[in-house]
Amino acid sequence: MGLCAYADDVRKPDYQLADNSFFDPTRKKAEDAYHFGMEYRIELAYVQKDQRSNGTYPGMYMHGARLGGTFTFLLPIHFSLQTGLFYTFTYGHHAQHWPSVGDPEEEYIQHRVMQHQLTIPVKMYYTVPLWQKLNLFFFTGPQLHIGLAAKDRLTTYLTDETRAWVEQQGVPVEPYDRYTAEQCRANVQWCIGAGIEWDRFRFQGGYDFGLNNLIKNTPDTYRFMSEWEWHLGVAIRLN
Repeated sequence: MGLCAYADDVRKPDYQLADNSFFDPTRKKAEDAYHFGMEYRIELAYVQKDQRSNGTYPGMYMHGARLGGTFTFLLPIHFSLQTGLFYTFTYGHHAQHWPSVGDPEEEYIQHRVMQHQLTIPVKMYYTVPLWQKLNLFFFTGPQLHIGLAAKDRLTTYLTDETRAWVEQQGVPVEPYDRYTAEQCRANVQWCIGAGIEWDRFRFQGGYDFGLNNLIKNTPDTYRFMSEWEWHLGVAIRLN
């Protein structure tokens, strides 16, 4: 009986007292625990648009800025969903030549366009922690531009004969608003991008692919224009 009691009192080896969850593949560190929340940011970005078109509708490069605020919903496993509202202003100019009529170097229409839009993004983010407050993140998702105004302050450098022919083709020769005349206000894009986050600051860039035709087509002709763009910006978290 004494021997049995002595055996029961002997301390078990340390490996028998180890935490069994150590070998559990679903175990998470304390800092990786699931949590939900919301973050608020203001964002400023430089944007460059590439309006790709065919036919007689003039495409061009446009440069400008985007300013607004975002709401980010924090999700488990480093994912988050972001939406918000931006005001986007861009400016572009383009000389539209008419090589089939007269001298192509002398006869052209000079377009100067100022475009105003509201932008609504819906993007999914994935964050990769690097070191302390330094993170790498990637994002993708759709965004919608809503056109407010696109003033084309065009100037014509055409002979009377060429001007008459151009007007017959339905090409504007006087200043006008593109959204009112022939361009759709809804511009749908798909965005991909990445960036670096340090504490409350984010530095990011991305590219937006145009998905829909922005020209209001008429039954007897087909014209196409899509708007692709890239952007570089900085965002500051407010909370």
